[in-house]
Amino acid sequence: MNWTDERVERLKKLWAEGLSASQIAAQLGGVSRNAVIGKVHRLCLPGRAKAGGTAATARTPKRTTSAPRAPNYASRVPTRTVTRQQGATMLKEEMEIDAIEEVSYRPSSNVVLPISRRLGLTELTERTCKWPVGDPLKDDFHFCGCESPDSSPYCTYHQRMAYQPVNERRRAANRVA
Repeated sequence: MNWTDERVERLKKLWAEGLSASQIAAQLGGVSRNAVIGKVHRLCLPGRAKAGGTAATARTPKRTTSAPRAPNYASRVPTRTVTRQQGATMLKEEMEIDAIEEVSYRPSSNVVLPISRRLGLTELTERTCKWPVGDPLKDDFHFCGCESPDSSPYCTYHQRMAYQPVNERRRAANRVA
């Protein structure tokens, strides 16, 4: 389908009247809703007014005259207005979102960190730990090199870091998400 000058002008007129992309596609014929949306973006047509106000009012945030207060993140649950499409109408709904819990890393005090043998790539064998230490682009980059069990490329210490039980990974992912 080609966008002729007449079709582009009709698209602009229907867009300014507030018709949806689906409605414009139906009136133009031979064009999909996505094609209409793409052409609207390429033409940089302005957004349309939402129901109950003008386009300028919809984009201008309301300002309050009261003095700003310091936010209290621990005691309030923030809300966010989400606009989603359902059929040919747009619905606005407020959703409560959980505040992000800040997790701080606290290393265990009873963990013994093995002394690295500081091996280079060519010095590694089947029985040495292949845990990389440092930045590979720096001169001080090396591998752990400690003794590793037969079934693992890592020493016992680095095995615990590399292979976490599934339940711990899920808990950590839930805390972050």
